[in-house]
Amino acid sequence: MVEIGSVFGWEKGLKRQMGERRQTGSRFGEIWEELQTVFSGRVQWVDSLLPPLIFVILNTIFGFEVALWGSLGIALLFVGFRLLRRQPLRYAIGGLGGVVLAVIVARFVGGAEGYFLPGIVTGVFTSFLCLASVIVRRPLVAWTSYFTRRWPLNWYWHPKVRPAYSEVTLAWALFFALRTLLQFELFQDQAASALGLLQLISGWPAIIVLLVATYLYGVWRLDRLGGPSVEEFKAGSEPPWQGQKRGF
Repeated sequence: MVEIGSVFGWEKGLKRQMGERRQTGSRFGEIWEELQTVFSGRVQWVDSLLPPLIFVILNTIFGFEVALWGSLGIALLFVGFRLLRRQPLRYAIGGLGGVVLAVIVARFVGGAEGYFLPGIVTGVFTSFLCLASVIVRRPLVAWTSYFTRRWPLNWYWHPKVRPAYSEVTLAWALFFALRTLLQFELFQDQAASALGLLQLISGWPAIIVLLVATYLYGVWRLDRLGGPSVEEFKAGSEPPWQGQKRGF
């Protein structure tokens, strides 16, 4: 009897482990699909990411003047490349505009660190915008989700939904504030290479990690809040609700 019980216990444990693995695999697949939804059509990040990297490399090897013209040249090449291939110019034009502004500011400041000053100002503005949106009870992350998914806007403002988006927006505000503070310290030290490295690390790599954390926390928080799912909200269902199990 002991042996039979041990076998049954082993089988139950094995089934439980297999179920947990399937759930983990499903969660990873879900996150991947969500990232694809968020970043759909945004495959041209390199248009805005490469010019600052080129600037740092050229500034380290050849000096300030070569770095300015090199970053501007690579931005213009991206615009020309997109035009030849008849691809969307949004990111190429955005990257070119950012580089032109950075070059002008760097010229005015008279040092390579000035190239990153527009990004520092943008970080201050973004942090303030995140905080202000929470204060007026219209969190910025809810707006970004709305423009990406086109769920009913009033669902985001539901009393049992909005807190999740407010909390995540505060986390984003903290991220941008800390990054901006560190960038400003490096700017004062005139550490252009360190500024470039920080921008590279705290750019899309850090943002993707934060997006994954945002999604996992957001779905968990919506479940804890017990509010309606998007479909239940559309249908006007009465509580108790099943809640939003996927998507944030």
